[in-house]
Amino acid sequence: MEQAVDQVVTEKKEKELVKQIIDYPTLIVFTLVCCFAIIGVPLFGATFGYTRLDWLLFVVFYMITGLGITVGYHRLFSHRSFTCKTWVKVYFLITGGWAMENSALKWCSDHIRHHAKTDTDEDPYNAKRGFWYSHVLWIFRKDPSANLPVREKYKAALRKDKWIMWQHRNYIPIVITGLLLPAVIGFLHRGWVGAGAAFMLAGVFRLFLVLNSTFFINSICHMWGAQPYGDANTSRDNWWISLITFGEGYHNYHHNFPRDYRNGPKWYNFDPSKWLIFSLFLIGAAKKAS
Repeated sequence: MEQAVDQVVTEKKEKELVKQIIDYPTLIVFTLVCCFAIIGVPLFGATFGYTRLDWLLFVVFYMITGLGITVGYHRLFSHRSFTCKTWVKVYFLITGGWAMENSALKWCSDHIRHHAKTDTDEDPYNAKRGFWYSHVLWIFRKDPSANLPVREKYKAALRKDKWIMWQHRNYIPIVITGLLLPAVIGFLHRGWVGAGAAFMLAGVFRLFLVLNSTFFINSICHMWGAQPYGDANTSRDNWWISLITFGEGYHNYHHNFPRDYRNGPKWYNFDPSKWLIFSLFLIGAAKKAS
């Protein structure tokens, strides 16, 4: 009884500590990405042009980093819907980091809390606070209570994984590598102009689209769509969102069956993430969670 009372008191104190402090580094980085993507990419294209290789790199890196989030950060690390070999885990930690959506420790703990506290004040991207808040504004708000005990419980299992902690410590170098790699390939193709073109398309523009496609799950998939599997929360299925998020649009199903490695359960559902995971099953690199 005393422990229960202490827990309530602790949660109350921690809620009182939550102040809406702007996270200026995140705001500045996101603003720069938006400006480069919306203004810089077209201007660079009009001045120097883009080659087929530049567009190919854009598509490849969009797929690699997008799946790094959907398969790695989301279905593997957050929901533990399957287990895998170490090399698979490290691969997804690197490619997920290239998406610049924070380290797996931070991203996954936020997502675990989202499922535990959906549509409440404790939900980090609570859709009931409006489209723009759940889509992007939430990332600009720094929470002073994030590392206190009530919040730390969402990180406990993640902290036990040495590879997740390795990625957390090396997150910034990983992000930089993801931006420089296409630029290096572009440089080998046509010098500094090629480096700039690949950086703009496969680096910055790709980042902008991957970030916003992920944000659509938090916003659109909690506001518009069908709820065939239950209406206990605001989650909804949007098949068309799955087309740009590698299957993540079947969000109502996911909220009702979070441990399923599939988001689109039917054979005809467009869910490249489940196809990739199933392929890993076939080659013995992964297996379903018990």
